[in-house]
Amino acid sequence: MNQPFFKYAFVCGLIIIGAITTSTLLRKSLNLFIKKNSGSLRTDPTKYNFLKNAVSFIIYSGALFGIFYTIPQLRALGTTLFASAGILAAILGFASQAAFSNIISGIFIVIFKPFRVDDIIEVGEFMGEVEDITLRHTIIRDFENRRVIIPNSNISAENIKNSSITDQRINKRIFFGISYDSDIELATKIIREEAEKHPSCQEWRTSKQIEQGEPKVYIRLVSFGDSSVNLRANVWAAGPIEAFEMECDLNKSVKKRFDAEGIEIPFPHRTLVYKNKPAS
Repeated sequence: MNQPFFKYAFVCGLIIIGAITTSTLLRKSLNLFIKKNSGSLRTDPTKYNFLKNAVSFIIYSGALFGIFYTIPQLRALGTTLFASAGILAAILGFASQAAFSNIISGIFIVIFKPFRVDDIIEVGEFMGEVEDITLRHTIIRDFENRRVIIPNSNISAENIKNSSITDQRINKRIFFGISYDSDIELATKIIREEAEKHPSCQEWRTSKQIEQGEPKVYIRLVSFGDSSVNLRANVWAAGPIEAFEMECDLNKSVKKRFDAEGIEIPFPHRTLVYKNKPAS
């Protein structure tokens, strides 16, 4: 009586081992192909990562179907389930709706490429580098080295800010406030000198613009605050990480220059008025 059981167990074991082996070999082959040819062919690794996940999904789905077909009891159960397309079909349809939505959204991401693997993107409140795109979700590694896993359908419904899609350079806007009594021209000169000598400051001008004397760093007086005159420096950097580091460095170096050369950075002042003067 146990002979059919061992027979089915043996066949199912072969199917599972075959599925795992086939999936592993195909993924390794694709990895080797990507490493060998992605540079020379200038291909995007995103499509291959998605293809690896899709291949594994198809192989394991085929293995599951093979197991159901091999065991007569499971085959009969599957026939019964497919035949009873009432409440069960509605439940399965509702449960699989989100899964199919994520798969379709993942396919659209790969086809239309709003972002790719290794791009730095901002989705909602999350920002980081795209690490992987699977059939169900996208993995983003943020700047604290944490992984944010977002369903593909959620990403498709969000506005995406991509810092790497065509040109990774960033025109970083850095703001400085000086007091109304400070010398605006001197403050502008200090900010420009500190920005231009920073190693992350990028040259963006054409040779014609350089000949015409356009500055490497534009500085504008953008607004008048309650207690400050607000200046904005437009400084180009190679990417968002370099831009952030440059902003931090310039805040420090410009503050030191302002202190040394008498440029005041104001802070809020409050005047307290007592309605009933306290007795002395």
